[in-house]
Amino acid sequence: MKHKLFLLFGAIGILFSAQQAFAAQAKIVALVNSEIISSDDLKSRINAFLLNSQIPLNAQTSGIITQRALESAINDKIKLQEAAKNNIEITPEEVKNALSKFEKNNKIPSGQLDSVLKNANVNPDTLAEQAKADLAWTRLIRKKSFSEGQTSQKEIETALAEAKLDLNTPKYLVSEIYIKKDKARNLNELVYNLRNDPRFELYAMQFSDSPSASNGGDLGWVNEGKLPSTLEVALKKMHEGDVSDPIQVGEGYYILKLQKTFKPQKNGVMPSQKDIQVFLDNQKMDLISKKLLQDARQKAVIEIRN
Repeated sequence: MKHKLFLLFGAIGILFSAQQAFAAQAKIVALVNSEIISSDDLKSRINAFLLNSQIPLNAQTSGIITQRALESAINDKIKLQEAAKNNIEITPEEVKNALSKFEKNNKIPSGQLDSVLKNANVNPDTLAEQAKADLAWTRLIRKKSFSEGQTSQKEIETALAEAKLDLNTPKYLVSEIYIKKDKARNLNELVYNLRNDPRFELYAMQFSDSPSASNGGDLGWVNEGKLPSTLEVALKKMHEGDVSDPIQVGEGYYILKLQKTFKPQKNGVMPSQKDIQVFLDNQKMDLISKKLLQDARQKAVIEIRN
């Protein structure tokens, strides 16, 4: 917003007045390598999240949602900064095309995106910056991935062998909430809420002591035999969509939600070499992305202001 005011007004005196007006309306909530994230930016991102997720903002969710929105804003700043260091530029036309695709994918009438955003108190510039950051980051990761070389035939053959074995292994798509003993109060009430509210991931983010909490408790597909036997016994008795009773394992309690099950079929369809190559390439890019963002965040000067 500040940058746009600078472009809009040419005179130094008017610039100073505009800067004062900005300060009166919004405050700085974070600095990322001296780049500002304002309270207006953050509010707009929170409203964008609420618009997309349809999750209510209340006393139980506000802290989680605000933190997620702030982390997203910080990451976008870092992504754009890293892309600029690597001479990657995204044109306004590319951003416009990305927003048009977003409009189409979300079944918003053509040309109505700005109106929808404004009705939800979302600054269209917020979504444009997110789109620009995503485009720039994707281009940077592809550049880094290409420099590391293509997936080898040996890697493809190894992955094919693993896929064949995997098709013969039962597995569960599971989410978890783990609560340490010293915090384990009213667990039956928590289970009751989980069985009557489909938003398991919100409860996991709020209550779980597991590292998976940041991902809504999602463990992904877990092969049979990889979880503690007590948990597997419970899973085998559950149906898809079920939430377990509290299960004590070691120094805490697990509450599991079984999303889906996979049972091997005699004629399971094997992926092609092309499918495997695409999977490995995407996996490689994902690893590069996570490491690059982690490294960039560690080097960045990030100041959070209350």
